[in-house]
Amino acid sequence: MRKLSILLAGLFLWAGQTALAGEVDSLFIDARGSFRASVNSSDVRTVLAPEYLNVHIFGTINEHFSYRVRQRLNVPIDSSNPFRATDWMCLNWKPKDNIKLYAGKTAIMIGGYEYDSAPADVYFYSLFCNGFSQYFAFSAGAEYTFAPGQTLAVQICNSPLTTSYDENYAYNLGWIGHFAPWWETIWTCNLVDDPRGSKIQYIALGNHCVWGPLAFDLDFFNRASSRQRQYLLSDFSLISKMIYRIGNWNLCAKLGYEHNDYSNVDEDGFAYDTIVAPGTNYWYGGWGVEYFPLGNERIRLHLAGFTDNLTRGHTITTGVKWRFDIIKR
Repeated sequence: MRKLSILLAGLFLWAGQTALAGEVDSLFIDARGSFRASVNSSDVRTVLAPEYLNVHIFGTINEHFSYRVRQRLNVPIDSSNPFRATDWMCLNWKPKDNIKLYAGKTAIMIGGYEYDSAPADVYFYSLFCNGFSQYFAFSAGAEYTFAPGQTLAVQICNSPLTTSYDENYAYNLGWIGHFAPWWETIWTCNLVDDPRGSKIQYIALGNHCVWGPLAFDLDFFNRASSRQRQYLLSDFSLISKMIYRIGNWNLCAKLGYEHNDYSNVDEDGFAYDTIVAPGTNYWYGGWGVEYFPLGNERIRLHLAGFTDNLTRGHTITTGVKWRFDIIKR
């Protein structure tokens, strides 16, 4: 608690000073807490707990330089990894309007809308998107906007399959764009080192479609080693999500399927994919209701439920997400 108090005091003191200088564009806190009940054939388990507590800072230094910081206040700071609770600490440079270079700690660029969503906006994850050792890493990257709403991006960063600052990296190429005004995309190709010195390749195709009050996401992830007998569709995830907006209410549904063939192991029996194990045939699905009492994102109440074929149980969660704006320009 003492470390947290010192961190908060330091953040707000720094933000106050930079706000006076006109550099802070946005400073806000968001949090989510939930009550969760998990039921299977022989047991009922419940938990009431805070889940997320984050401080966000966005700022502009001048017409070419900007920055972003996000700190998780509910994650302890580890002396062996002092940036463990820091998701974003990034400096951006735009030498031209359509070119951005950045360096610092950022999100690891893997496509798909489930992966890209803020954790506080996801009630249950796929095995793949929930299985990385880290989601934010020190990185350097560049983005080139070649047409309105069409951006190519490259990034090199620490591998998401490790938690250390060693010689394991991820090399990421992405397209953030759209096929039509109603069809947006986050597509990436990734070459990722794992702790055993091997490499695995991801193809991540995230699609977000909107038709009036209906929004639909469809994510496809293909995972493969160059040594696999079958490159496509022997190790993959398929995730769909629907949100229908009615006034201040969202009605949500989600369905996913993940598969990894038994044969996707090397000659020593080690899995090429260290997240979704060989032999996996996993499906899950669920529903949700969200209510926004203020008509905006500042307060959101939720009730959601989901089930899968591994635990053969059912989980229901209900709670609130809250956002407090301190500085908003």
